[in-house]
Amino acid sequence: MEEGFNETYLTLPGHARFDKLRYLFFFMFLTVYIFASFTDSLIIFLICSQRSLHKPMYVFIAALLLNSLAGSTAVYPKLLSDFLSERPFVSRSACLCQAFVVYFLGGSSFMLLSVMAFDRYISICEPLRYATLVSPSAVAALLLLAWLLPAGLLAGGALLAGRLRLCRFQLDRLYCDIYSFVNLSCGSTLVNNMYSLLCNAMIVFLPIVFVLFSYSRILVVCLRQSGSFRGKAMRTCLPHLLVFINYSICTVFELVNNRLQADVDAVVPGVMSILMVIITTLFNPVVYGLKTQEISKRVKKLLCYRRTEG
Repeated sequence: MEEGFNETYLTLPGHARFDKLRYLFFFMFLTVYIFASFTDSLIIFLICSQRSLHKPMYVFIAALLLNSLAGSTAVYPKLLSDFLSERPFVSRSACLCQAFVVYFLGGSSFMLLSVMAFDRYISICEPLRYATLVSPSAVAALLLLAWLLPAGLLAGGALLAGRLRLCRFQLDRLYCDIYSFVNLSCGSTLVNNMYSLLCNAMIVFLPIVFVLFSYSRILVVCLRQSGSFRGKAMRTCLPHLLVFINYSICTVFELVNNRLQADVDAVVPGVMSILMVIITTLFNPVVYGLKTQEISKRVKKLLCYRRTEG
């Protein structure tokens, strides 16, 4: 029975290392999930409902927060149930599905950040061409590209991983990822690793290079302008830069975390997984809610109105 169980399901022994604190972790993650879901939804609602926020920059912010909300929903409910379970497990298909969603949303977020960098570059460096280059149809096309390209590439990665025969059935992570799943196989993973490099190049490396190029050009233009111009440019670019830096650091830690699994005590990848989940969930709504002036004003106005009504 145990062998048949393992052929279909993967166990998640990483939770057992936090067994004594599992209720603490449960309530901590539940609080983070509720807060992140509420703030993401609130900002998305404000952007959709306020005509003054129907601009490309805010549309891209709403898309990025929608990714964050979907990513939280893909990870937190299963994570919360696992902390209450005596023996957490997940089916192969559900694990691959979760891994696909997490990786797809991560890659899509990098694509959206590069789209935001393009938007800011045109707005600051080519303001006379902004209405032509960032038209509603262009915004729709960029959003589709940011979602469909990672979806197609990562679907291929998940299908390749699903074809592998597994020899081990213990996933030392708190949630599923394609790299860890592939490492459980006993056959050659050369094709999977090469395809993974292609995906990383297309949806992580190239967007990072484009973002760095765009903001370097923006910096050059700002240095030639007045102090007030630089201040305005900084206020619109700073939230995107902070989120971009956060995503880049978390991606590097994710890559390091995957390599650490075979080399160090498994508790280290577990702790890093917890930190990455919390940081990526909380960072986006806090930055855009506090650092984006128009959104911050709308949030304060709405909350003050609700308090007055109460």
